[in-house]
Amino acid sequence: MRPRKGTIGLILYFLLLLLPIYWMFNISLRTNADILNEFALYPADPTFANYMKIFTDPAWYSGYINSIAYVAMNVLISLSVALPAAYAFSRYRFLGDKHMFFWLLANRMAPPAVFLLPFLQLYSTFGLIDTHIAVALAHCLFTVPLAVWILEGFMSGVPREIDETAYLDGYGFPRFFLTIFVPLIRSGIGVTAFFCFMFSWVELLLARALTDTVAKPIAATMTQTVGATGLDWGLLAAAGVLTIVPGALVIWFVRDYMAKGFALGRV
Repeated sequence: MRPRKGTIGLILYFLLLLLPIYWMFNISLRTNADILNEFALYPADPTFANYMKIFTDPAWYSGYINSIAYVAMNVLISLSVALPAAYAFSRYRFLGDKHMFFWLLANRMAPPAVFLLPFLQLYSTFGLIDTHIAVALAHCLFTVPLAVWILEGFMSGVPREIDETAYLDGYGFPRFFLTIFVPLIRSGIGVTAFFCFMFSWVELLLARALTDTVAKPIAATMTQTVGATGLDWGLLAAAGVLTIVPGALVIWFVRDYMAKGFALGRV
């Protein structure tokens, strides 16, 4: 039985998607001298020295811990703020609601560089420079509007009769919201958490400018791989491979929610 053209095209498409990842993994298993000397489709003499340096050098593995710390804080804060805000936008009509909703989205469109100087002055005043919470709160300026926008679309699809029935049964708002309403939009929460994670994980400008040594993220460490002999390509590739792992794990855990979210939500 001959394979269909669509199947062949899909296989070629996935191969093209995986090619950069494979090439980065290939380079990460080679020394810098080997990389610069010859072109090779696979490492003839693979070495894990680049990965060992990352796991033994405090500047590298602390960067991973710092990045995971402020990304997790950002996701938790964004969801905690966006869930009640999105519920208010989906269930109530108040003066200026459409204008406020538009302002949230317009604020999301601004580049991070616009807010860099105000953040530096504000955090310097309160002594928050080089802390995890500083980066997490700075990223909330962009992730909270996105989270509100996504969650509002899911919440608007939940019938209002569910709210009214719960109140008639004697449920207070906190109990109703946490035990009944939130489970109904868990797909939307999964999609929202994914997008908040991805923005905070890959953002570099604010994370690098607001940190120095204690809370320096892995992205900032990766920009400092230039040595006396030039750029350390093997070390940079190994760090790149490891930075893919957290994102892949997040996708794995929320994959079911994401599939439903992309189908039902406004993403």
